[in-house]
Amino acid sequence: MTTTFNTRRLPLGIQDFAKLRTEKLVYIDKTGFIPELTATSSPYFLSRPRRFGKSLLLSTLKYYFEGRKDLFEGLAIADVEKDWTKYPVFHLDFNAASYADMDSFNAIVDRNLRYIEEIWGRDEAEKDFSDRFAGVIKRAYKQSEKGVVILVDEYDKPLLNTRTKPDLHKEIKDVLKGFYGVLKSTDQYLRFILFTGVSKFSKVSVFSDLNNLTDISLENNFSAICGITEKELLTQFEPEIKALGEAQNLTYDQTVAKLKKMYDGYHFSEISEDVYNPWSLLNSFYKKRFTYEWFKSGTPTMLVEMLKDTDYDLPKLEKNVVIPAQEIDDFRMDSPYPIPLLYQTGYLTIKDFITRVNSYKMGFPNEEVKYGFINELLPIYISKSKGWSSSWIAAMVQDLYNEDLEDLMLQLTSFFADIPYVLENKTEKHFQTIFYLVFTLVGQLVKVEKYSSAGRADAVMEVEDKVYIFEFKLTDNATAEEALQQIEESGYATPYLASGKKIIKIGIAFDNKTRTIGEWKSIVNC
Repeated sequence: MTTTFNTRRLPLGIQDFAKLRTEKLVYIDKTGFIPELTATSSPYFLSRPRRFGKSLLLSTLKYYFEGRKDLFEGLAIADVEKDWTKYPVFHLDFNAASYADMDSFNAIVDRNLRYIEEIWGRDEAEKDFSDRFAGVIKRAYKQSEKGVVILVDEYDKPLLNTRTKPDLHKEIKDVLKGFYGVLKSTDQYLRFILFTGVSKFSKVSVFSDLNNLTDISLENNFSAICGITEKELLTQFEPEIKALGEAQNLTYDQTVAKLKKMYDGYHFSEISEDVYNPWSLLNSFYKKRFTYEWFKSGTPTMLVEMLKDTDYDLPKLEKNVVIPAQEIDDFRMDSPYPIPLLYQTGYLTIKDFITRVNSYKMGFPNEEVKYGFINELLPIYISKSKGWSSSWIAAMVQDLYNEDLEDLMLQLTSFFADIPYVLENKTEKHFQTIFYLVFTLVGQLVKVEKYSSAGRADAVMEVEDKVYIFEFKLTDNATAEEALQQIEESGYATPYLASGKKIIKIGIAFDNKTRTIGEWKSIVNC
């Protein structure tokens, strides 16, 4: 086989448009969105998950408004833009701070303002942040005789990082409300405003004075403004797809199918085209293997803790959750309902829009998100169980392939026995959730079919020439025989009878007193 060496430079971690263009890195042209986005002076807001290209978008707009025609040669905007007018651009970046206290917050706001004031000057009579912001906007407008462009990167970072510190959170929110409120009083001096962030929570309270803010996060026209569409993947990354396929011993079509399964599936409007996660895609091309880079770049501790604390029914995430359209961007700090934030942060995406009830159907976008998220969830649900490790899941999969039921059930029994007694007051739903998480992770390595025409089994797994059908009973006095009876009466095995595969039915009864498997029984139909 001839090995394809990919010599094109990929923009991994590059967020500066000028660097990307001058160093001739691969660039997916998003400049075609600029004319419609900048046609008016209306303030805009865009929410996208982390690592989805928001910072690069702002950088692109920065150089566009600075009139850097040289950087846009050969791109879509070059055929449209004729004037290349230079405007004052204020690029405020709230991403590079921990916000552990008010001092760190004040420092980042002050640094952003000082950078701008070094160019446009400062009046020492301007003491607080709001006065300084208003003053420098007016000076920039007066000196340049052009409207000021305001670009705010990760507006919500100070709020997200202080979510567990209500007093600090409120203090920062109050400062930001006054700071952004300046944009309403200085509207006559402004040309364009765009805020970006991960989450929309606190949007209403922070921007309550900016009542003409236009949210384009769910607009069809801008659904592909960040990320990589399937068309862009197939037309712009052919060399990288070929190189990845050769490294993984896959055909071109198999490689495309695997990429789609792993990284595609994001939808940012009711009729959005498929969008791939750019960070994961570029890392896969660079490393020439399929990896979980998006999850490595940040752990969703807040989200998994919220799901645990609210005792959310996690299997619903896989069955596609229906949420009214008006609630998709309505996450608040005191809300016990995690779905809006799970969508905004990229762990769920729009699967469908149900017109008759004006609601969205939500679900996991792809395998990277699904299995990465569940890998994060399981250790939290089982606390510090010494029985948990990824090798334990691999051992279970090996038992399934070898049809070693005794060892498989021993593994499960030992696993639950190792869960700390501090969890003994947990509800039946809590342990149902643990079963779901465990078998989903096992299912990552084997073929899983959870639904039958007659009903839904707790878990159905196909391994080579075998089909395993599991049913769990967690209520008091439940028996393994009852679990087996449900498999028979509900016809869970029916879809597999003509497959020629061995069908192995396993009924499991959970002992609520010992907090582990009480008994299990199996029936094998060859």
